[in-house]
Amino acid sequence: MSLSVQLAPGNERGLLLKNPVMTASGTFGYGMEYAELFDIQRLGAMVCKGITVEPRDGNPQPRLMEVGNGVLNSIGLENIGIEALLRDKLPVWAQWELPAVVNISGESVEQYAQLARRLEGKDGVSALEVNISCPNVDRGGIEFGTDATLAAEVTAAVLRETSLPVIIKLSPNVTDVVGIARSVADAGADAICLTNTLRGMAIDVTHRRPVLGNIWGGLSGPVIKPVALSMVYQVASAVKIPLIGCGGITNAEDAMEFIMAGATAVQVGTSTLASPGASLDVLEGIERFIEDEGIGDINELVGVAHRQSNLSGSQ
Repeated sequence: MSLSVQLAPGNERGLLLKNPVMTASGTFGYGMEYAELFDIQRLGAMVCKGITVEPRDGNPQPRLMEVGNGVLNSIGLENIGIEALLRDKLPVWAQWELPAVVNISGESVEQYAQLARRLEGKDGVSALEVNISCPNVDRGGIEFGTDATLAAEVTAAVLRETSLPVIIKLSPNVTDVVGIARSVADAGADAICLTNTLRGMAIDVTHRRPVLGNIWGGLSGPVIKPVALSMVYQVASAVKIPLIGCGGITNAEDAMEFIMAGATAVQVGTSTLASPGASLDVLEGIERFIEDEGIGDINELVGVAHRQSNLSGSQ
């Protein structure tokens, strides 16, 4: 029984994971926090919280609230900055067997390029995940991830500065996710992660004002799973590079849905906030599923829902 997956088959370095379960950026800190709670080395990969050029304090409180079957967060990319990451985190990650993926965010194309340049050739980093759900201050604040041309521009800029595998994390707040996915794939991305959070808000009716200190927040958790799953399914038919499914995964069945929709790997995020070992639970559930179904290699199931749909349509 093989659970190993390759997320960067077109990259000389490659990104081979021993299993398809990754953590999602913003929900797992820098990994060390959870390493004290369970054996994180059993996972496929760890994606750290988003890093920017300079440290950021994040948005004003309150920044997190439960909404139905999900969570609204307005953290605002609070992080230690690239200098502290290089100094304090990379030496620890370099001792791990677990691949560490650094999520990078910027307000300009140059900032993304600068982060990629600073991380190039550093021990402890296995890949970059590029968060393009950020406003481009040079072009009136439009999010990079909502414009195919801008998304491709960021992708190309990062690739010029690094030999590391590059994963582009797309925004679901678009009308044509397939078009944007094609643009970053054509620009040379090694893999695509689908998706980031949906934009949302909540209002305190007693005090007659928005609940979150920054008004807007990102909606995540089980409530967005059908949206994320449908985007993975759509994009899987349009691009040839590996996809990573992310959005509302709480158990192995959720994970297998994403894999069958076309994802090579999955990320577990919001459920970690409620149960720190959620990613390990998902992995163990996948192991049981594969064994019970008599599947020799999990890659046999990647995109199988497309094949079944084609068979049904031809009958």
